[in-house]
Amino acid sequence: MSDDITALQDPFKEIRPYRDTEVAEVLNRLLYNEEFIRVVTRYQFPRMAGAFGWLLRPLVRMALAREVGDIETIRGFQERVALYMQKMIARSTTRLTCSGIERLDPDEAYLFISNHRDIALDPAFVNWVLYKAGMNTARIAIGDNLLRKGYVSDLMRLNKSFIVNRSARGREMMTALNQLSSYIDHSINEGASIWIAQREGRAKDGNDRTDPAILKMFYMSQRKQRSFGEAITRLNLVPVSISYEYDPCDSAKARELHARASDGCYAKGQYEDLDSIVKGITGLKGEVHVAFGEPVQGDFESPEALAAVIDREIIANYQLHSSNRIAAGDTAEVTDEQRSAFQQRLDELEPGAQDIMRQMYANPLINKRNLEAS
Repeated sequence: MSDDITALQDPFKEIRPYRDTEVAEVLNRLLYNEEFIRVVTRYQFPRMAGAFGWLLRPLVRMALAREVGDIETIRGFQERVALYMQKMIARSTTRLTCSGIERLDPDEAYLFISNHRDIALDPAFVNWVLYKAGMNTARIAIGDNLLRKGYVSDLMRLNKSFIVNRSARGREMMTALNQLSSYIDHSINEGASIWIAQREGRAKDGNDRTDPAILKMFYMSQRKQRSFGEAITRLNLVPVSISYEYDPCDSAKARELHARASDGCYAKGQYEDLDSIVKGITGLKGEVHVAFGEPVQGDFESPEALAAVIDREIIANYQLHSSNRIAAGDTAEVTDEQRSAFQQRLDELEPGAQDIMRQMYANPLINKRNLEAS
């Protein structure tokens, strides 16, 4: 009976981000999670963690306890994350720019639907520019396939992530999708913005396309009360384009796509997604641009019609970089240094994968040209 009452009082408890009242307990749980401490130790001391891990782990735990000891709220946790975000931006980007943020009302909540290139950094960069503009950060949709480790789930939910249950099947899937739809609607209407990718999985080939199934999910919990167009208007949807001069995971993506093309399949490693997160955070990104599009308005009759509008906004606002121009053969404004840097990335790959990487970077420019010509 008590579980039923809890479910009524907090229907999104299993998927929502943590609340301020839960922060202290979760941080304490992390400090005593041995696997988490081992991971942090390996990250901080990659050469010494093997032989001297037994000595280093207690010291790492004490250092973390001092680091988080005064954090009592989600905002406090995100402000600490912001310090590391600032260091990451300084080390791995040459420039981070933003456009269209003046279109946003700080007192409004939005459903940001963006193209998807990097598992962790796409929403991180969106939240960074919102944070620097003095606006509230968004809640982040993240698939449960990335949360196999309890400590990863705890960290993400402390950082305002909510869980998309991709592993559900059959009737459980419909229940999970309806709950997700309800949660997104609930968040927007209580004044909390949402970030979600335009499709499941990253656009590894550089083609940014919205999956209408995502848009159908938005409508699921509202279909008995209002039309599809009314539901979308209620959600205050804003397309977002995120572009990287260099994708830190480009070689891994090219090798995967090459394997699929050559062998018909690709076997993903057990921790490949987590490795991609780490590589995305630490790897060179060059110039990065976040563009907020026009808030979507109109009485759309179908998810497919809405997807087409979102795609146009994302492609139109995508900022091209030297890598896109070089890959597409448009090198009029490209320096020798930029050409050399791009060639070095290609040289790390076998010829077939090189062709795929070149196409991966060329596709945003090709898509933009096609849009302008249509």
